[in-house]
Amino acid sequence: MASKSKHSNTVIMVEGALCVALSIVLSKFDLFRMPQGGTIDFELVPVMILAYRRGLKWGVFGGVLIGITKMLTGGYILNPVQAFLDYPLAFACVGLCAIHPKIIGFIIAACGQILCSIVSGAYFFAEYAPEGQNPWIYSFFYNAPVLGTKYVISWIVALILWKALERELPVR
Repeated sequence: MASKSKHSNTVIMVEGALCVALSIVLSKFDLFRMPQGGTIDFELVPVMILAYRRGLKWGVFGGVLIGITKMLTGGYILNPVQAFLDYPLAFACVGLCAIHPKIIGFIIAACGQILCSIVSGAYFFAEYAPEGQNPWIYSFFYNAPVLGTKYVISWIVALILWKALERELPVR
């Protein structure tokens, strides 16, 4: 029994590593880029699929690895708290899709990452808010539409690909 479990974990780790690598590659192809940061791309799709296929633990862990990798390969870092909010914690939230592969998990994951971005924006990027505007309101209206759009697009693509993968490569 231990041998089968060890084999299963190895397969999951390889699948996770491939999802992390694919996510990093997909993050380089922007559909849309905001002036002060933030993009619409397909980088969330692989970790969503990993979460759907392998569960919450592996989805969150894959998200953390994506966040750390992005941070180390060109992330914008002002201080450790901002770095944690914008990278490992924000991308860990993507793995929360595994809570429920339909709308509930999607909403929890999207709200988690959007909340991380709003807090980071309000505290660490408040100087971008127009004079006299509350940085929390500015951060919400800057981050929520971009991340919301990114999540909707990624979620639709992930669900389509996940269903196709389950037919061709069922989870063992």
